[in-house]
Amino acid sequence: MKPFTKLTAVAAPLPMANVDTDKIIPARFLKTIERSGLGVHLFDTLRYDAEGRERPDFVLNQPPYRHAQILIAHENFGCGSSREHAPWALLDFGIRCVIAPDFADIFHNNCFKNGILPVRLPRSVIDQLMADAKLGANSRITIDLEAQEVVRPSGERIHFDIDPFRKKLLLEGLDDIGQTLQHVAAIDAYEAKTQSERSFIPGIEVHP
Repeated sequence: MKPFTKLTAVAAPLPMANVDTDKIIPARFLKTIERSGLGVHLFDTLRYDAEGRERPDFVLNQPPYRHAQILIAHENFGCGSSREHAPWALLDFGIRCVIAPDFADIFHNNCFKNGILPVRLPRSVIDQLMADAKLGANSRITIDLEAQEVVRPSGERIHFDIDPFRKKLLLEGLDDIGQTLQHVAAIDAYEAKTQSERSFIPGIEVHP
């Protein structure tokens, strides 16, 4: 998983509440177990019409935001079914950080497992950042995870809270597998000890 340290990028304003996971990535695209290739279908029903043509009024179809790495939204982002494809689609598009007043719990957890930073800030602050984001390419926002700050284009620094353990995992780029591999020496030692102690059991091989 790619570490998250500091990100300075264009932010896409999405002034919508209760954006559910089916809106983020519709169910018909969940047949794959691959994490790549889903970005083109991110917000599919909002980005494209019935004939598959781009809707010019949708933010991610507009030139300043086609390569946005930050998304700013309203309350209860990521509600609905617990599909991990939702953060996969966001990440494949290029979104590394979502800022909203609050998130659905499962989506919030899945973000951390996939290298996306979900930042909770009060609605009044979200409205200010939304106004910044609407300035397009002339307005870039910085997310400093180490300092736990969102830096507005004006230079104003806004603190955000994050669980210390999850912060550490993002900074080091560790997902669940990465965490396990940190203990591979202890795991190997335990397996060797177990094989030795249970060598009398049929089917247990003892390696020299």
